[in-house]
Amino acid sequence: MNEKAILLVEDNRDDEVLTLRALRKNNIMNEVVVARDGAEALDYLFGTNRYAGRDVTDWPSVVLLDLRLPKITGLEVLRKIRSDARTRAMTVVVLTSSKQEEDVAESYGLGVNSYVRKPVEFANLFEAVRQIGLYWLLLNEGPIPPRRR
Repeated sequence: MNEKAILLVEDNRDDEVLTLRALRKNNIMNEVVVARDGAEALDYLFGTNRYAGRDVTDWPSVVLLDLRLPKITGLEVLRKIRSDARTRAMTVVVLTSSKQEEDVAESYGLGVNSYVRKPVEFANLFEAVRQIGLYWLLLNEGPIPPRRR
């Protein structure tokens, strides 16, 4: 499996713990960087504030993005990722409990790679995370980040 990090953007501690547990139980051993709000996610991706100096060409294998986030919403994070030439091709999977049809439509309109509703039951979350890991980390050939100029 690709050894690049996974960026998990999740403000709910219980969902964070369950997602991390599901990743480990599925033998997905990539480092997981957790951002607990949209602003922190953007700081990580663009190397600002506490992540100043981070090599922004070292993209995460996948961004697992919740939509209901404090400070900056997941849709705004996705909009910023897709509007910047440096991150436009980055793999982003929305992993959210939102069942709003508008969220699905807007996510795809903004260019999300996949939209997955978080199952309530751990066994179902476990399977969803297994499928995400299998496809996005093992089978999918991800984009190549642009080189620093």
